[in-house]
Amino acid sequence: MTVTTPAGPAFDPGAEAARATAEILHDTLHHEARGVVVDSPPGAGKSTLVVRTALELADAGRPLMIVAQTNAQVDDLVLRLQEKNAELPVGRLHSSDPDAYDKTLDDLPNVRLSTKAADLAPLPVVISTAAKWAHVQGVEPWRHAIVDEAYQMRSDALLAVAGLFERALFVGDPGQLDPFSTVGSEQWAGLSYDPSASAVSTLLAHNPDLPQHELPVSWRLPASAAPLVSDAFYPYTPFRSGTREGDRTLDFRAASDGSGPDRVIDEAARSGWGLLELPAAHTPRTDPEAVRAVALVVRRLLDREGVTTSERGPEESPLTADRICVGTAHRDQAAAVRSALAGLGVQGVTVDTANRLQGREYDVTVVLHPLSGRPDATAFHLETGRLCVLASRHRHACIVVCRAGVADLLDEHPSAEPVQLGVTVKFPDGWEANHSVLSRLAEHRVTWRP
Repeated sequence: MTVTTPAGPAFDPGAEAARATAEILHDTLHHEARGVVVDSPPGAGKSTLVVRTALELADAGRPLMIVAQTNAQVDDLVLRLQEKNAELPVGRLHSSDPDAYDKTLDDLPNVRLSTKAADLAPLPVVISTAAKWAHVQGVEPWRHAIVDEAYQMRSDALLAVAGLFERALFVGDPGQLDPFSTVGSEQWAGLSYDPSASAVSTLLAHNPDLPQHELPVSWRLPASAAPLVSDAFYPYTPFRSGTREGDRTLDFRAASDGSGPDRVIDEAARSGWGLLELPAAHTPRTDPEAVRAVALVVRRLLDREGVTTSERGPEESPLTADRICVGTAHRDQAAAVRSALAGLGVQGVTVDTANRLQGREYDVTVVLHPLSGRPDATAFHLETGRLCVLASRHRHACIVVCRAGVADLLDEHPSAEPVQLGVTVKFPDGWEANHSVLSRLAEHRVTWRP
C-alpha cells in the first residue's frame, strides 16, 4: 500500500519499514560497534523486529541472549519465536517462583525451561528478564544480546548484565514512561552514571557514536492519530501511520440517543478523536462525575453494537468488551472506574493505569485525563510518557474525558523544573505536550453537563 500526500512524493509504509529493518539488521550483524540503538514509535513492530533479529542471529550461528523487562514480555517473545520457527531451540530462564512463566511453554518441545543459565547456555537463544539476568554468574559471555523495551530499563539494571554479552541491540520507545524507581533520584542527577536514568540515555551519553536507527511507521495508530502523537511526543523522531484515511472504520448499528457520551462516540468514530468535556471544577482525584462519564461512554460503546473494519480484511469485526480499554493516571481511579462499570453491568473491559497499559493495543480507548479536575499540575501528572501511553493504545479511536479548565491550569503552572548541570533537558516537556494535545482535542470537543 502506497500513501500519497499533497505535501510530497508517495510514501510507501511497507517499503520504508523494510528499508529501516534491513539497515538495522545489517548494523547488528556486521557493524563493529558494540551497540546499536533503535527508537520505535507506538505500534511500530518492536517485538517483530526483536524476533526477526533473533532468527537472523540464530541462522548465522551466533549465540544470543534476550533481555526483557517483565515475565509477560519474555513469555510473549518465546511464543513469537516458536510461531516463526518451531524447530528453533529456545531457552527460557526463569526464577524459582511457582508462577514464574506461562505454563503453556511446557507444551512446546523445543523450549527448554530452567532456573540455571548454565543449563541453557548451549542453546541458540536464551531469554529472561533483566532482574533474573542480573543474578547470572559463571557463564561465558554471549556473543550478542537484544535488550527489549530498553528505554524502560534503568541504567543500573543494564550495568548489572553488561558483562554477560559482547554486543547488543537496544530496542525501545523513547516516548513512553521513564524507568520506574521507588526512591527519589535527585541525588544522582548530573552524575555520569545516574542509576535511575534509562539504559539508552546513559549508553548514548558515554557512546554517542553508536549507530542509531528509527522505525518510521506505526502499524497500530490510524492515520487520524499518528500526526497528533508524532507532533506532540516525537518531534525529533517523527513517524507516519501505516494506513490511509478510510482504511479503518468504526460504525454503530444502534443510533445515537443524543446524550453527551453518544455525541462524543460519534465524533470519535468520524475523526478518530473525541473530547468529552465536563464543567470546570476542582474535584477529588476519583472525581465521581468524571468516573461515571467514563463508564457511561464504555456502556454506550457496547450498547450501540459497534463494528470495525481495517486493512486486515473486508470483514466487519464486532467491537467487543475485550477490544476496549480505559486508561487512568492512578490505581484508585482505575478501581473507581471498574466499580462504576460493574454497576452498569459491564464486564471484560481492561481498566488500568498508563504504566500497566504500555505495549498493549485495543480498538478503542477511553482516557480519564491526568489533569482533569486538579487544582495543580504536578511533575507526575505532567510526565510526557504518561499522556503518550494513554493517547497511543488505539487502532480506531480515542475518547478523552476531562473537566474544562486544563489549559488555564497549565498556564497558571508553567514549566519551571530546576535546571541541573549534566542533565539533558527532555523535550518536549509535559507542559508543552499537554498543550499540544489539548489544542488538537479541542477540535473534537463535546461539552456535557451530567
